[in-house]
Order: sequence, then structure tokens, then C-alpha cells
Amino acid sequence: MKILIVEDEHRIATTLKKGLELEHYTVDLAFDGQEGFDLASSEDYDLLILDLMLPKKDGLSLCADLRKEGNHVPILILTAKSQTEDKILGLDTGADDYLAKPFSFDELLARVKALLRRPHQVVSHIIKYSDLTLNANTYQVERQGYHISLTNKEYLLLKYLVSHPEQILTKDHLITHVWDYSSNILPNTVEAFIKKLRQKVDKPFKDSPPLIRTVRGFGYKLSLK
Repeated sequence: MKILIVEDEHRIATTLKKGLELEHYTVDLAFDGQEGFDLASSEDYDLLILDLMLPKKDGLSLCADLRKEGNHVPILILTAKSQTEDKILGLDTGADDYLAKPFSFDELLARVKALLRRPHQVVSHIIKYSDLTLNANTYQVERQGYHISLTNKEYLLLKYLVSHPEQILTKDHLITHVWDYSSNILPNTVEAFIKKLRQKVDKPFKDSPPLIRTVRGFGYKLSLK
């Protein structure tokens, strides 16, 4: 899951980014409303965490302009304003939830998880493909009942592959959805991570078909054939 935080207080923004990355989310930062709008308009995010009091473009204007574009990304507003009329205005503008400062990270995380479950339907935290299982709550990965130890980025990459089975995913697509916007990632970095995943997910299970496939000239897919 990829999250954009638009917050002009650098300390708050970087603290939230670190906390959410520990929860296995990919996080981008913007420190003013115009930068936040440009990123939200051009990149594919699963959630936007938005401060109201921003330079260049305030949070309400950013939210309203995204909705006018037809962008329906879930939006969680963070602000020092806690008056009822401010909450109503934010929600009427198109935000999905509202959290007043100061707040605990645990409460923010609970709201993030709730918003990410909301679109379309509640999705099970257990993701399966063939004999491979990912638990999105515990971040555990198993194949044939055996635990597979992955780094944070390996887990995020595998989760994205498992969440899009049988789909051909280019290197650029994977970079966009698994790494944050500021990461200086090259296509050969994706190749290196795919190789590591194969060594952990496919190589030890010689009695099962490999799952991570290369589609020459295009990219990769999770498939049995």
C-alpha cells in the first residue's frame, strides 16, 4: 500500500513516515499543498494524509481540486483545528476521515487501516496464491506451511505480486507502487530484488512449480505457467 503525507511540519511528517514504514507501508512526503496536489494527481496512491494549514495551497483546496479531477483516493485530514464546523467542512469537501492534533500514532494507524479497508469491500488479511500465503496483519509469509523470512522491501514486493496474480507488471510499474517517490531506484534494482525473492520463494520448493515468472521484454508476473 502506498501513502502520501502532505504536512508542512517536517518533524511530524518524517515521524509519521518512519512509523508507517515500520508497518510495511510505502510512504511519500510533500511539504506544501501544491507539491502534494501535483504528486496526488500524477502518482497512484492508496491513501492521502493531509494537513489543512499548508503553504501554497491549503488542504481544503487540495482536497476539493482532487475530487473535481475525479480522484477518489481516501483522504484523512490532520489538523490542529478541532471545531465541529471545521470537521464538517473538511468532510463536505470530500475527505473521508478527520483526526485533530495532537493524536496518538496508534489512533492514526487504526484510522489508516480502516480507510484502506473501506473501498469496494473489506479484503481478507490473508492473501493466497497456490501454496503461498501472506498474512497482512502479521507480515508472515509461508509456502507449503514453511515460514519464509523476508526483508521489509522483499515483503512489499511479494505482496504486490501476490495481490496482482497473472498480471504482467513492468519494472517501472513495480518501482512506482513498491518504492517511494524519492527513492533513486533503477530497473536493475528490481531485477536484484526479484532474484532474492526467487531464492526464498521458489528455489527451496523444488517439488512445486516456480511462481515468479519473467515475461521477456515486458516484466514479471506471479503465475503457475
